[in-house]
This record gives sequence, structure tokens and C-alpha cells, in this order.
Amino acid sequence: MPSPQQARAQASAITSAKAGPETELSPTAQLRALFDRPRLSPGQRRIAQYLIEHITEAAFLSITDLADRVGVSQPSVTRFASAVGFSGYPALREKLQSITLGTRSGGGAGPDEEHGGNELQAAVDAEIENLENLRRDLADTDRVIEVGRALSASTPLTVLGLRISVSLAEYFAYAARRIHPDVRLVTLGGSVAYDALLQSREAGGTWVLAFSMPRHAQETLTAVRVARSAGLKVALITDLALGPLVDEADVTFATGTGSRLVFDSYAAPGVMCAALLQAMTDADPERTQARLEDYEQVADEHHFFLRD
Repeated sequence: MPSPQQARAQASAITSAKAGPETELSPTAQLRALFDRPRLSPGQRRIAQYLIEHITEAAFLSITDLADRVGVSQPSVTRFASAVGFSGYPALREKLQSITLGTRSGGGAGPDEEHGGNELQAAVDAEIENLENLRRDLADTDRVIEVGRALSASTPLTVLGLRISVSLAEYFAYAARRIHPDVRLVTLGGSVAYDALLQSREAGGTWVLAFSMPRHAQETLTAVRVARSAGLKVALITDLALGPLVDEADVTFATGTGSRLVFDSYAAPGVMCAALLQAMTDADPERTQARLEDYEQVADEHHFFLRD
């Protein structure tokens, strides 16, 4: 009889699906597509990132207020609007308003709006919104399936997470080792990370899965650049939609983080991890089942777990 985890691996395989025209993309995904221009200047990228991170508020700002908040000139905002395909800032703002108002009308009032609530409940509401956005982004499963296959085929597979991102990297690596024969976890930056990345490539590895949560570490960017220079491809899980880290990655999964409390929470990145793990599981089901079976035998023999 298969273990519960083996049964779940078989029952929860991801079905290939493309987002249809009726599928509503999350505001973040819509703005990423809107601002995906390779020739944006650093100042224009700052404007784009601010709009993505503050869409609900920023959609109603005057050009003066937006320029002040980003720390750029008003002409810079006008040039940004033109660079992303609009006749000027008023046309861009109209588009931003349609995105945010569409989200509001589609989602209805949240629990906090309907019933009132305290700051802890507001933090939960914010995470629910992050998960709803992720759900919309995952309407197209093909990209997750494709990256899961690539990660599964990379032997060794390197998982990188520095500073605050260590916890997510450790979770992913711990689970991935159940279904992958050689997972290497990198949680220290500097020369230690460089050595690990170079050794992974020399051993035949082709991919790195990197995590970068706020505050984003300079050493993460440096490590990703080292990985790319060594010939490794990089999949990135982050809250960012634009910026140097995203530019260096071969593929990015941008997920919201909870920022209502003193320390961030990671509900959506955690689900994104589980989705990629499922895709890796699906990529080689025979290997998955064999490894899970071997693990269960060892776990039973050495009494790893309490009996339910």
C-alpha cells in the first residue's frame, strides 16, 4: 500500500492548462506585462516598481505626487508613460485605474471591510489577497510544469537562499531531497556561495532555484550573477516584478509577501514552492515513487515519526 505522501504525489499531478481570455490576471501580472520593456532606464524601472508595489494607491496619484514619491522629476514620469506605450501620464493613469477598479469590483469587499477587524486580521486579509493573485497567475500551468521538469533534470540541483530567504530555501531543499537524488543547499553568501555554485556546474548541474525576499541582499544578486557566468540557469522566486535580480534570472515567479506586521510573512511564496515541487514530482513519477518508497522504509526502520 502506498504511503500517504506517495498517494498524494499520484493524485495531485498538475494538469497542463493555458489561461483563457476570460481568465483575469492578477494586477501584478498585468503590470509586469505592461511594463516589460527591455530599454527602461533605471529611473523608469523605479517608477514601474513603485506602481506595481502600490497599484491601489498609485493609480489615483497626480503626476506631481507620483514623481515626489518615487523621487524623480515630472518629465521623467511623462517619459516613462511614453516608454511603456501611452500618449502621456493621464492615459497611463487611466489604465492603472481600470486595473485596480476591476480588481475591486471583481473581488468584493474583504472581511476587514465588511466586519471591521484588528491589525492581525488585516495581515491575514493581505495574505489572502496575495494568494488570490497567485491563484490567478497559476491559471496557466505550463510555465510551472516546464520549470519543474528543468529543475528535476538538473543533477545536482542547487537551491540558493540568503539572509531572510534561508527559511524558504531550506523548506524547498528539504522536500526536494525526497524526490531528487542530489539537492545542494546554499545559505551562505560570498566565496562560500561561489564555491558551491561552481562545483554544482562542474558536477553537471544546469539550474539554480534562488529565493529573494525583502530586504533583498546584494550578495544574492552577486551569487546569481556568478551562477549565470558559470553557465547555470536561474529560476527565481521573489516579490519583485522588475529590477536587477529579475533581469539576471532566466525565469521569475513573482509572488506577494505579507508586510502588515513587523516581519514579513510568506504564504504565497510557500504555495509557489509547493507548486514547483509538485511539478518536479510529476516530471519523473517513477523516480518519485521509488524514492518515496525507499524513504518510507528507512523512516519506519528508524522510527523517524510518531504514529498518528
